[in-house]
Amino acid sequence: MNAARAYAPAVALIALAALIPLFVGANTVLNFIVFTLIIALAAQGWNLLGGLAGQFSFGHAAFFGTGAYAAAILQARYGVNAWAAFVAGIALAALVGWIIGFLSFRSGLRGSYFALVTLAFAEVFRILANASAFTGGAAGTLVKLDVRPENFQFASRAAFVWIALALVGLVLLMTTAIARSRFGAWLTAVRENEDAARALGVDTLAVKLRAITLSAGITGAAGALYVQYYLYLDASIAYGAWISVEALIAPIIGGIGTPLGPVIGAVTLHGLGELTKLFAGRIPGIDLVIYGALLVAAIAFAPNGIMGLLKRLTRKREPTTEGAP
Repeated sequence: MNAARAYAPAVALIALAALIPLFVGANTVLNFIVFTLIIALAAQGWNLLGGLAGQFSFGHAAFFGTGAYAAAILQARYGVNAWAAFVAGIALAALVGWIIGFLSFRSGLRGSYFALVTLAFAEVFRILANASAFTGGAAGTLVKLDVRPENFQFASRAAFVWIALALVGLVLLMTTAIARSRFGAWLTAVRENEDAARALGVDTLAVKLRAITLSAGITGAAGALYVQYYLYLDASIAYGAWISVEALIAPIIGGIGTPLGPVIGAVTLHGLGELTKLFAGRIPGIDLVIYGALLVAAIAFAPNGIMGLLKRLTRKREPTTEGAP
């Protein structure tokens, strides 16, 4: 019963979202949903490392861009099937995550030092991708348009909505399972007090390496899906600070460390951003103003995010049994 209740919110959210393309056919709406789900997927990757394990990263663009470039280059240069290139992008991003984690955690880096190291890696990758002919340099990499399902390209945007939703849903269920598992308990122990966890026999290096590898793979999947949807990539898109910022802000707004937090945060950020553009016009940077305002509001009034605020309101509405006969 408890297990069913734990998975129920994720299953209900997935089921409701899957119905949207059946009733909404506007490309603008479907584009918004796909992009928001891509950001939610990247945010889920960040949340596994930063929220559950407490290892804050400022450079998840390193994993997003690696997954994206691997998928794009394998298709454009070597003619690899798009589905296989997608899986390879995830695997390579996970490998990069493990390497960065091994170098950082083996050296004892944590807190702000680890965050700055991840930011440095992302920036180095951006500079290398922008200067290298192998990645297309400043011109970027263009994936050939070949609209066939076997080539991971579809005439209807609804198909991408369902694929992106399936990935987000899979990670939602996986994160929920991890939070309830022994591995989740180890992650919590590392987050709360790494030295105490080590003293109790937890292999903190192995736990953090596993967390960053899974986190990087999930974020790499978001990058590979991005390039498959838009069929174009350059260094500023792949390794730009924008994706690191959004992957970090969404869980904070939605509820850091909670399975649904990154998804709720991504929908809130981009939903309010689009509404602001609708009423305020296409003012450059207006969405960034909204993101900043939401972040300040969350830190000031809802430090546990939207999910924490909802739980607090739910507890207040629950009837008390004090004084009952």
